[in-house]
Amino acid sequence: MPQFDPALFTPQLFWLLLTFIALYALMALVALPRIAAVLDERQRKIDDNLEKAAQLKAEADAAIAAYEKALADSRAQAQKVIREAAERLAREADERNRAQAARLADLIKTGEARIAAAKTEALANVRTVAAEVAGAVVERLIGKPAPAARLEASVAAAFQEQAR
Repeated sequence: MPQFDPALFTPQLFWLLLTFIALYALMALVALPRIAAVLDERQRKIDDNLEKAAQLKAEADAAIAAYEKALADSRAQAQKVIREAAERLAREADERNRAQAARLADLIKTGEARIAAAKTEALANVRTVAAEVAGAVVERLIGKPAPAARLEASVAAAFQEQAR
């Protein structure tokens, strides 16, 4: 085999060494710096993106905290408004109840006064009617009219006895 011929082996080593050095130099001076630059740029972009993500996360956390605070404040304000409205409505209801109670008390007093007046009038009329009926009965029984003063006294005595 010709590649194992010792006369050809040394020039092959020379060319191998020369090609290796040339490729190594080409790689070290051209390709590897470009690859390193691309890797550095990529790492820088990743680091920038991580910093932006951390910053956006902090902003999102701040926005969430502000939202939760605003929500809590809104709930507290709503509870305050509800409580104030309930208190105001309770006061208005109490005022209406008091006004209605006063109006009903006035109506009751007026009604009681009318009833008392009607009762007094009825009792006065009952005495008069009782005296007239008693006079008519006495006149029918004995044939002559009874004295009015005596009839009034008898009816008054009967009413006093009934009241006891």
